[in-house]
Amino acid sequence: MSARRTEVGLAQSTNSSSEVWMKSSLSAHNGNCVEVAGLADDTIRVRDSKNPRGGVLNFTTAEWDAFLGGVRNGEFDRKSR
Repeated sequence: MSARRTEVGLAQSTNSSSEVWMKSSLSAHNGNCVEVAGLADDTIRVRDSKNPRGGVLNFTTAEWDAFLGGVRNGEFDRKSR
């Protein structure tokens, strides 16, 4: 697997399947992140960067857009106790 940094703050990696996986450049070195592939496709794939040969979650573009909208709107922010 090879990795390179892109201009948009994402690290890209490729493997033998020739699929391009991306993760935030802010988390590229701590190992606690997810990677995303298929951004130009009808299916968005998400996997654990620590286990690239493990399971992959698949989302439609509508599901992915709804998730990103929720992130931007703070729906997943941790609440203070």
